[in-house]
Amino acid sequence: MSDQQVSREESVLRSVKKTLTDVIKDTATPPGLKHPLKDDTIAALRECLLLISEREQELAAGAGREMNMRPRFVDEPRRQSEVVVPLDQTGLRRKKTDK
Repeated sequence: MSDQQVSREESVLRSVKKTLTDVIKDTATPPGLKHPLKDDTIAALRECLLLISEREQELAAGAGREMNMRPRFVDEPRRQSEVVVPLDQTGLRRKKTDK
């Protein structure tokens, strides 16, 4: 999204979402221990993140952008539309550098 303009609202939503997720990560406890946040607070955090995500999707749809940014792992199979061409089969020759 670096080549597209991001609205002020989108940057605020992104910042708030990052802050909320950082708070959630910082207060995470190992299994078996009681969480320091109340159950109502945890539910409110989930609701806030849901509202932020819904608004981000609305803004992206209004701007004509797709919300299909997902991480891709190295061992994940490639889509059928992607073709990998080995560089040694392109016919391009390496430039020899003078040292």
